[in-house]
Amino acid sequence: MQTLRTLDALEREGLLTPDPRLAAAAQSMAIALTPEMLALIDRSDPAHDPIARQFVPSAAETEVSPDELSDPIGDEARSPVKGIVHRYPDRLLLKPLHVCPVYCRFCFRREKVGPGGEALSAAELSAALAYIRDRPEIWEVILTGGDPLMLAPRRLAELLAALDAIGHLGVIRIHSRVPIVDPERVTGELVAALKSQRATLWFGVHCNHARELSLATRAALARLADAGIPLMGQTVLLAGVNDDVDTLDQLMRALVMARVKPYYLHHPDLVRGTGHFRVSVERGQALMKALRGRLSGLAQPTYVLDVPGGHGKVPIGPGYLGDDPDALLVEDAFGGQHRYPR
Repeated sequence: MQTLRTLDALEREGLLTPDPRLAAAAQSMAIALTPEMLALIDRSDPAHDPIARQFVPSAAETEVSPDELSDPIGDEARSPVKGIVHRYPDRLLLKPLHVCPVYCRFCFRREKVGPGGEALSAAELSAALAYIRDRPEIWEVILTGGDPLMLAPRRLAELLAALDAIGHLGVIRIHSRVPIVDPERVTGELVAALKSQRATLWFGVHCNHARELSLATRAALARLADAGIPLMGQTVLLAGVNDDVDTLDQLMRALVMARVKPYYLHHPDLVRGTGHFRVSVERGQALMKALRGRLSGLAQPTYVLDVPGGHGKVPIGPGYLGDDPDALLVEDAFGGQHRYPR
């Protein structure tokens, strides 16, 4: 079966009912639902299924609030060269292409990604590499997009080799959804392409629900881990997908069992047409506080908010210190309070 890419295809699979607003939702962002993700959806109630909710267009996408932005985390304001986003002195993003195996309806680059989306030409990639090469303070490059694993293994290997040859780079990081949504793409050839000769390569896996960690996905992650590639997990906190403590608990445990260290739990960005996915910061903090009493540090992600305008991520997890004139009041993971000398 092929990836579903149209409203008609989704309707034939029983994943949505006709609604005149869906045409506008589909125009605002490309559709792609892989067979692997389709197989995980509960067809009896797709409107409330956490997998379908991530990929199937909704009429709610046509509702745009004044606070929502076309460039919610300020990529354009921090892009000195095409394909580069440079927010922090020692690290930057390199976006070689804007194609993905699936299109998540909450994506903060939803107005940029899709079939026909811009990919860097040879000259543009050369200019981006020159930008990195000319700045010795850059220690880490994060390959994102789009999904960098949509590059052919040969092209990916060539790009990694070019980055590896830049002596001041210590870390190359790849962010990808491929092992989750299209695990068969993680072939021996692809894993071999990820081998770095000098710089350390880290791999960020985007996963939002434990159900996404199918047998095929866990096998794909094992191929990466067995090759010595350290894996870390990124999750977006999404209403109707994972905004309850039991679901997050199951997800973080499943990631650790798959040798993926939970890294970030992202507060949802102010993306146009995504209000139906958004939760309050207070809700997120309460969930993180609940997880602290249930999971070891190995399974704890950092709850972060990407400050609109290109100002970067900040941790926004719950606080555990209270005021007292003579001592700190420390709250433990189970709600108890304890005095600690200043």
